[in-house]
Amino acid sequence: MGWTDERVELLKRLWAEGLSASQIARELGGITRNAVIGKVHRLSLSGRAKPAGSSVARPRRQRVARPARTAPRPMTIGNTALKIAAIPRPHRMPVIAEDVVVPIPLRATILTISDKTCKWPIGDPAAEDFCFCGHPPRDSAPYCEYHARLAYQPQPDRRRRAAGE
Repeated sequence: MGWTDERVELLKRLWAEGLSASQIARELGGITRNAVIGKVHRLSLSGRAKPAGSSVARPRRQRVARPARTAPRPMTIGNTALKIAAIPRPHRMPVIAEDVVVPIPLRATILTISDKTCKWPIGDPAAEDFCFCGHPPRDSAPYCEYHARLAYQPQPDRRRRAAGE
């Protein structure tokens, strides 16, 4: 629906009465709030009148006294500015690659893997001795307990390990 002379006059009158752009859009029908705002700017209409009832001053909220900060603020200068301090974490056993030895009967090929086997690849896919772990997976995960610990590590641990810390 376009802007007819009657609709423009109605827009001007409603704007002067202090209606919001959303209210004017609803009143005109078939037009969006943004279209009303655009037309108001193109017509260079002055600021809206205050809506009825807005002349009453609202009481100010009382400020609530807050206790002083107990945590120190981070440094903001120098080469360690805003560096996140290391948070001590409970000691976790490191994952060692020799934890799991896959017996030959458990090794699975691409043809023998299923929902009931660990799908962790072992070796080079181009090599003849390439296989999958084959141990029973944990719950509904695709990997056994050991390979799930390798695959699903918390993100900060991976970043720390990559950084050589």
